[in-house]
Amino acid sequence: MYHAIVFLPLIGALIAGFGGRAIGAKASEYVTTLFLIVAALLSWVAFFTVAMGDSETIRVPIMRWMDSGGFSVDWALRIDTLTAVMLVVVNTVSCLVHVYSIGYMHHDPHRPRFFAYLSFFTFAMLMLVTSDNLLQMFFGWEGVGVASYLLIGFWYKKPSANAAAMKAFIVNRVGDFGFLLGIFGLFVLFGSSSFDAIFAGVADYLPAEGAEGGETVLNLFGMHLDKAHALTGVCLLLFMGAMGKSAQFLLHTWLPDAMEGPTPVSALIHAATMVTAGVFLVARMSPVFEHAPDALTVVTWIGAITAFFAATVGLVQNDIKRVIAYSTCSQLGYMFVALGIGAYGGAIFHLFTHAFFKALLFLGAGSVIHAVSDEQDMRRMGGLRKKIPMTYWMMIIGTIALTGVGIPGTLIGTAGFFSKDIIIESAYVAHNSAAGIAFGLLVIAALFTSFYSWRLIFMTFHGKPRASSDVMHHAHESPPVMLVPLFILAVGALLSGVVFKDFFFGDHYEAFWKGALFTGAENQILEEFHHVPLWVKLSPFVAMLLGLVTAWYFYIRSPETPKQLAEDHQALYRFLLNKWYFDELYDFIFVRPAKWLGSFLWKQGDMRVIDGYGPNGIAARVQDITGRVIRLQTGYLYHYAFVMLIGIAALVTWMMLGSAF
Repeated sequence: MYHAIVFLPLIGALIAGFGGRAIGAKASEYVTTLFLIVAALLSWVAFFTVAMGDSETIRVPIMRWMDSGGFSVDWALRIDTLTAVMLVVVNTVSCLVHVYSIGYMHHDPHRPRFFAYLSFFTFAMLMLVTSDNLLQMFFGWEGVGVASYLLIGFWYKKPSANAAAMKAFIVNRVGDFGFLLGIFGLFVLFGSSSFDAIFAGVADYLPAEGAEGGETVLNLFGMHLDKAHALTGVCLLLFMGAMGKSAQFLLHTWLPDAMEGPTPVSALIHAATMVTAGVFLVARMSPVFEHAPDALTVVTWIGAITAFFAATVGLVQNDIKRVIAYSTCSQLGYMFVALGIGAYGGAIFHLFTHAFFKALLFLGAGSVIHAVSDEQDMRRMGGLRKKIPMTYWMMIIGTIALTGVGIPGTLIGTAGFFSKDIIIESAYVAHNSAAGIAFGLLVIAALFTSFYSWRLIFMTFHGKPRASSDVMHHAHESPPVMLVPLFILAVGALLSGVVFKDFFFGDHYEAFWKGALFTGAENQILEEFHHVPLWVKLSPFVAMLLGLVTAWYFYIRSPETPKQLAEDHQALYRFLLNKWYFDELYDFIFVRPAKWLGSFLWKQGDMRVIDGYGPNGIAARVQDITGRVIRLQTGYLYHYAFVMLIGIAALVTWMMLGSAF
């Protein structure tokens, strides 16, 4: 079963990729989609067998991968509760995106290539989440990077798509550099890349509390680190990789630009799967991170700042997909705060629920774009509620799940209500030094999330139509092949929270995770979680209501108010609209100097020095010499006779001088 779950997407990718022209676009769509449907169903079977059942960690060997001296790496699938959860998320969302894409990409002439890329991405992601060692994880890690590059730049004739694909690839290489160094560091410390060996070694690795640090065990960037500091350094390097893949603050700039790809790509990569790879990495390595509290503090700080920063930028964006993209960035910040304070189950629970409602919102946005002739600017929409009613209600469900609509202290609530509130309340009771600030920033982010989410709904579906009469006349509901995935995701957005909350982060926590996550700090948080003050429980609910009411007043009751605010506070408005000017800052610090250096080395180093004195220089000298030599070949007989006389005179002179000596 596990072989089929992992390799069916690869088989589909190979068939569509290499045989797409032979079998045609329709067959490519159906083959890849059928394989993903089977893989998704089997993933749910695995979830109920491993996570909800009594099965312990399962190790499925594939082959011997590397042998070098005493170092060997097996290719194997590690199936535990954490893996089972990720299998459900990856294959369910990918399966629904495949089905949705049959309708959304109907007119694209390159559908076999598109579906091959989708299936290849899914396979790479499955390699990542089923890895049994760090090298296997890095293979999947880089695989999803390549696949995302291909998918973001799928419409390669658009310069903006090519630029976005390159940006995503390059920014992720920065994070991957840290991840790779972290892998090397763990190998130096524990002599293995296997998770089992690392987790077994880290338990007895650090010196006893109060003991001296000891000798240097790792040299990192010129620093001589003892055991405790070495582990912190390695964890920070691993987190650097997570920051790149999960678009955290400072390495976030690629995520909004990645919206240049087709909308199903946004749903697959940037809503539920690839961007959660960093969260999965930290959760998988939780036994290591738990022994590096300083690293966890950094994780908490970065997560809280990301949640707040992305939410502020989302307040003023006008592209419907970019609003949802910044929402994704912000929600990933919530997950990292949960990881940083030790609430690993809460982080994965939010990852799980977020997959449903964020994929729903992205695919719903795609349905809107499909209806209004590929328009993405919300300022040119409005009044679509009656034109596309099913899409409207699906977007409403996604929005109430994202904003966390529910009644505190009861079982009435959407998926986001349970998972997001768990993180906010856990931040309040956590003992991490950054937890207090994180709690405040997360509540403010919840307020902003509610505002920009309802702003999207009101600008897109309510009010007077701002599109042309021709666009409004042709606006139409999406076909069933695009609506059915929305219905399925809507069920998850509504019910996944209340159904699974006690398993991910509640009374059945131990029996559910079965040691797949480190449980030391989490058990303490769980004990205190049920005793938080009432105002803490109410804070995200009040923030959600304030955001909703403010958005209603701005965009329904008084549409002139946001325009006036923007005019009165132009500096702040421009600051947020331009995403805190990070792109401009990076362009000034990194891009322009790199371009200048590259241009200098190209023109002065390569062309002038290497080519000038090398092949081009030699060729020029040969041409110069031959040009001079051919001047001797004039074709006139008296020239040749004169040369012969000169030669005879020189020969006679030489003989006379020779005989004299």
